[in-house]
Amino acid sequence: MTAINLLECLEEFVKEKTADIKLQVKVRNLNPQEMKERAADVYKMRLPKKEDQTEKVPYILLQFLTGKDDKENGEPQESDCKIRIVVATYSEDGGEGSFDVLNVLLRIRSELEKAGVVGERFVLQYPLEYIVYPDSTQPYYLGEMITNWSIPTMEREVTDIWQ
Repeated sequence: MTAINLLECLEEFVKEKTADIKLQVKVRNLNPQEMKERAADVYKMRLPKKEDQTEKVPYILLQFLTGKDDKENGEPQESDCKIRIVVATYSEDGGEGSFDVLNVLLRIRSELEKAGVVGERFVLQYPLEYIVYPDSTQPYYLGEMITNWSIPTMEREVTDIWQ
């Protein structure tokens, strides 16, 4: 459950910290009342449908990658996990689309580094790795950040079978 709790806390954190970044939205018809900019929606693990890869842009996707529980002799048990943060944006201008991805990634990075802890129990660990994909996918642009987290360990219940 702990990794699930981390994803939920990250969803709330990322929504709050990126709410003021307005990103372009693809407008199908030129209706002036239609929204042309909005904050990125945040999803956990996967998008609802395959076609959402382009239909839901801009978005931020939080994906659990790996988890590890470890205990060395004489040391307390440790748990950690990796979470990928994918950012997708839209722009007819190639430079602006890539710049938007970088802007969102750097905002999330700086806010995570400032906070250091999310949900009062998940501790950010280094390194933080991030990339804006250089491939030509115009008018859609993607980047990602790999984050590492120390997470609370599960305590084993010990019962005395001799009672």
